[in-house]
Amino acid sequence: MLVASPVMRPLDGSIRGRTDPRMAERATESTGGGRPRPKHVKMAAPDTPPRTGRHPRPPSTETRSMQPGALLMLTSAFAFSVMTVFVKLAGERLPSQEIVFARALLSLVLSGSLLRRAGVSPWGRNRRLLWLRGTLGFAGLSCVYAALTHLPLAEATVLQYLHPSITAILAGCFLGEALTRRLAFATASSLLGVLLVAHPESVFGDSGAPLDPLWVGVAIAGASFSAAAYVVVRRLAREENALVIVFYFPLVTVPLAIPAMVPVFVWPSVPDWWLLLGVGIATQIGQVSLTRGLARLRAGPGTALSYLQVLFAACWGFLVFGERPDRWTWLGGGAILASAIWIAWNPIRAEAPASPPPDTSGSRHPVSSDPE
Repeated sequence: MLVASPVMRPLDGSIRGRTDPRMAERATESTGGGRPRPKHVKMAAPDTPPRTGRHPRPPSTETRSMQPGALLMLTSAFAFSVMTVFVKLAGERLPSQEIVFARALLSLVLSGSLLRRAGVSPWGRNRRLLWLRGTLGFAGLSCVYAALTHLPLAEATVLQYLHPSITAILAGCFLGEALTRRLAFATASSLLGVLLVAHPESVFGDSGAPLDPLWVGVAIAGASFSAAAYVVVRRLAREENALVIVFYFPLVTVPLAIPAMVPVFVWPSVPDWWLLLGVGIATQIGQVSLTRGLARLRAGPGTALSYLQVLFAACWGFLVFGERPDRWTWLGGGAILASAIWIAWNPIRAEAPASPPPDTSGSRHPVSSDPE
């Protein structure tokens, strides 16, 4: 017969003939009427609270990564929309080529400092393609800024988003990427969107004030040059450092903008200098946020978020310039953006894909309307 030692506590809570009512009640509840619990059954800790709606499970790693990524993409879209506002305000007094020159000069200083810090030679290897990339970027930026100064802000912005469809077509022609029915449908949708946004009187009759066909053509040319620049960038990425590719855009743009700027040069006033500085700062914020956001998001969601720039542009056009997009702009813009998002969510794969080096330089990704 065993004698209970002072350190042993029976299940009913008795110690040396004394019974603790609280311990006895706890033992009874845990064993079901005082019956001993089998050893293999684990007792739940009494202080463990049950899981209820007040204690949700922590978000997954992917969700935690997407939240800052989405915020960065929203910041990028907002910054680029602010850039278009500064360009349009500056264009009320300054020629568009003067804005292009100022923007390129600031970009040249920033890109050169990044190359020097990284210890990378700025001249690259495939200089013919690098100069072509810079020339196409200059042509695209010139058309984009000219369209921004002559068209309503929302319309000028939405027309720039033709470039995903044009990029896919050019990539199929020059990079061997597949041309599919999906791409054909997206291209047709984009062209229909352009027709709706412009709503020429010869097609739609007297349906409000149509856009000037000249500047609509300039905006489309800007999207086309930007698309061509993106195709060249994708080709160069196989062999060149991304910092070098970015550097060649302002390197070529600065000398090309001077002869176009000099005949119509206007000395900037103090407010104009602030606007030009704002163009450069907003662009830099947009570029950095875009690159970091795409590093945290899949390409499809990231690109879709970047298209909020069109919505921001419509808001700025109304708040700052008193512009009201009509129904044709909403319908046509919806068609253009739907085709661009479709291409972003369903990327066209190359027949012989290459593996470009990772881009850690803050270079551009072809989802923004900015052609750099």
